[in-house]
Parts: sequence; structure tokens; C-alpha cells
Amino acid sequence: MKHIKIAITGGPSGGKTTLIEAIQKDLTGKMSVVPEAASILYRGGFPRKPTSPGKKHAQRAIYLTQKELEHLAFEESQTTAIVCDRGSLDSIAYWPENDEADFFASLETSREKEQARYDWVIHLDTADQNSFDTGNPIRTESHLEAQELNTKIKMAWQGHPQRVIISHEAEFLLKITRAKSVIQKILSGASLAEVQALL
Repeated sequence: MKHIKIAITGGPSGGKTTLIEAIQKDLTGKMSVVPEAASILYRGGFPRKPTSPGKKHAQRAIYLTQKELEHLAFEESQTTAIVCDRGSLDSIAYWPENDEADFFASLETSREKEQARYDWVIHLDTADQNSFDTGNPIRTESHLEAQELNTKIKMAWQGHPQRVIISHEAEFLLKITRAKSVIQKILSGASLAEVQALL
């Protein structure tokens, strides 16, 4: 079965989880979801160490878990769309000193290979300070750190041929509604220009 594979990415508190939960309700039976690998690992007790080796081990574990979850979805999904909570290149933003060359060498991959894993990338910008969600126990970043990560994640995905960036909105539900419309348009077979016309 041919799948459309979409990575939902962006900075912390961008609305990824809310968006995925919303589209799961709207598109029941039409899409499969690949859960966020980092949340699975950290909730399971994987250590979060601030050292350079600690960060590298964590991101390698996240990358490999993400890859296996995606393979599993491809092999077992009976839906036309697979939506991933984050994508493999997000790990660059958390890699020590954002050393891309070291990241790709460590995981024996390349930017081109990782971008080719996803048909579409939807980036949700981090919320402003007034709307920043501090209730997620997995999230440890301050708002400033979240904004910095948001920028780094954008840079990590730069060059993907079908990337859509959805900016922060003062009204959070408007942002989610716009993102849902983007996904529905993608699933209808629309072009990048047609999708961007919604923004």
C-alpha cells in the first residue's frame, strides 16, 4: 500500500500533540500515528544528562527508536497516511553544538536520506510566552530555550521540497484549525503551492 508520510515538527509548545490528537478524531481510519520517540524513552526512564556524551547517546536512541516506529507503521498500517510526531532530523537541534557533520557521521546517514523519508514536513512554531505550555512534565526548556530550539529545528529541515511552516497565532485554536486544513489538503493530493495558499 502506498502511504503519504508526514512529519509534524516544530519547537516545544508548538501544538504538535494537540494537532495530532485533533486529526486522529477527524481522520479515524484514514491515518496512522507514529508517537514521539523522545517521550517514550524519557517516560521510560532513559537518562537525560546535560553532558555532551549524554546528549549524543540520548539522540542516537531517539533517532533509532523513531526509525523503528516508522518502519513498524509502514509494515502494519492499512491507512493511506502515516503521521509522525517529530521527524528524524529534529535530533540535530539537540545534538551538542549542533554539529551536523558529527550527527550524520555518528548515525551513518545524510540530510538527503533523512529528508527523503518524509513526503511532507509541517513545522509548528513555538507559542509566544503568554501561551507557552509549562504543564508537560517531559518539557524542561524555558520559553527562550524553546524559541532557540524552534529556530534550530527549522534550520535542520531547511531544503525539504515540501515543507510548510505554520506560524504562532494569538488564538491557539486558529493555528490548529489552519494546520488541520493543511493536512486535509495534503491528503487530497494538493501541490505545495495549493497547500501554502491556505496560510
